[in-house]
Amino acid sequence: MLMPDFPFPYDEYLAHPDGLGSIPPQYHGTEVAVVGAGMSGLVAAYELMKLGLKPVVYESAQLGGRLRGAGRPGTGHPVADLGGMRFPLSARALFHYIDLLGLDTKPFPNPLTPASDSTVIEIAGRKHYAETPADLPQLFHDVAAAWQDCLEERSHFSAIQQAVAARDYATIKKLWNELVPLLDDMSFSHYLATSKAFSALPFEYREVFGLVGFGTGGWDTNFPDSMLEILRVVYVGAEDEQQRILGGAQRLPQLLWQHTPDRLAHWPAGTSLASLHGGSPRGAVRRIRRADGGSSHIEVTDRWGRTSSYPAVVATCQSWLLSARIDTDESLFSHQLWTAIERMHYMQSSKTFVVVDRPFWKDVDAETGRHVLSTTLTDRLTRGTYLLDDGPDKPALICLSYTWNDDALKWLPLDVDERVRLMLHSLKQIYPDIDIASHIIGEPVTISWEDDPDFMGAFSDNLPGHYRYQERLYTHFMQDGLDPAHRGIFLAGDDVSWTGGWAEGAVTTGLNAVWGVMTQLGGKTSAANPGPGDRFDELKPIRLA
Repeated sequence: MLMPDFPFPYDEYLAHPDGLGSIPPQYHGTEVAVVGAGMSGLVAAYELMKLGLKPVVYESAQLGGRLRGAGRPGTGHPVADLGGMRFPLSARALFHYIDLLGLDTKPFPNPLTPASDSTVIEIAGRKHYAETPADLPQLFHDVAAAWQDCLEERSHFSAIQQAVAARDYATIKKLWNELVPLLDDMSFSHYLATSKAFSALPFEYREVFGLVGFGTGGWDTNFPDSMLEILRVVYVGAEDEQQRILGGAQRLPQLLWQHTPDRLAHWPAGTSLASLHGGSPRGAVRRIRRADGGSSHIEVTDRWGRTSSYPAVVATCQSWLLSARIDTDESLFSHQLWTAIERMHYMQSSKTFVVVDRPFWKDVDAETGRHVLSTTLTDRLTRGTYLLDDGPDKPALICLSYTWNDDALKWLPLDVDERVRLMLHSLKQIYPDIDIASHIIGEPVTISWEDDPDFMGAFSDNLPGHYRYQERLYTHFMQDGLDPAHRGIFLAGDDVSWTGGWAEGAVTTGLNAVWGVMTQLGGKTSAANPGPGDRFDELKPIRLA
């Protein structure tokens, strides 16, 4: 996931034997606030701890942020990943930590992939069963070819993919910087409709593409997005070779919280984030303000009224919370940055899971020779249905419905029982001979991220014309040119990244903030392993007029 906006090789930076850098010994043990214990906050805190600083982590809910799992302790039931559940192998900075913690992964059963035994695509009441893409009618192959053609037509697709694979930074920047001013104001839908490939085909082809999409399934809920958002995903293979973390994605932040690094400055061997915090992070943040008297320090007040002062703060919560939930001193950010925060667009997202007694979908109907239930893409309310198991004769999971944007909002007023009832009704129209409900055990679980006051949405999702806002947010860690009143607080998290909704973006922006804090405190990187700020002028995002 070498992002064309800022193609810094975070995986090489993390793997280098010289480490991420060092700070002057007089700053060892200095407290630095980290707001949010999601993946970005925990990566930032973990790496700050390794530098010899003392991160103080604040969290309003539970470790992991949107790497949140739901399971029934003691039941042996599998864990449902309510947030992040699919992680591409190209997310190499994320996999640095997955591998560090010894977590096991396996391919995610996306539609039409070998990990999914079979796929059913149902559109306009017509059902298509496939065990491989070759089993689909010619219409679907024509749609796939049109998608590839329209990418090549005006997006330098092959050239940028080759440059990403070769880590040819100059070519990536040259080609991408040409596209940004051309496509920032263009929606995904308009890009498709005005391409030579799709404009020569009936509208039905765009409908089919919207349902089947690429990689993980339908993308018509993303049609209002800026086309730049879509290109960032396809250039770096984010939709390909996706993995799931066995035991649930929440194991990653939980284990990172407990992990004791081999190499630590200042702290004794065996130190972990958990040990520095007495086992638990501090509570929710209620206020962030500049200390009185023109101090360079920033005060953070938690839900219990306890106020602490820090030379630096890393804010990894979703940016809207800085104005909507946390009393944040307006003077900490410029008006232009506040505008970018307020104009941020968040994607709605809803999931509903049920635990079943076994992966019965692997049963084969004797008459048809087909699996009785398949990974399903449909234009019905459920949209995407995914089947997850860890082996035969064990309890398994069905994600009855995974929806985004307008489709997610349709579920918002309904409780979990009503959601499940309607979802089972929709699936019954596709699979009239299978009784899914008879296999359900335990209680269903559901989430609508836009309804969670600690998130207010699933992830950032830029609309046309939003590039300037994203560029301001992403580059905030470079603070030399900022007014002194705006320094010392660093934004991080996937919504600040170029890849909202991807854990890789959470990791990389957390690393940007670490570089920013280290630099502010007089630290520096090794000459053999320059950090993101050291290579900023070479790789920086284009700035639009």
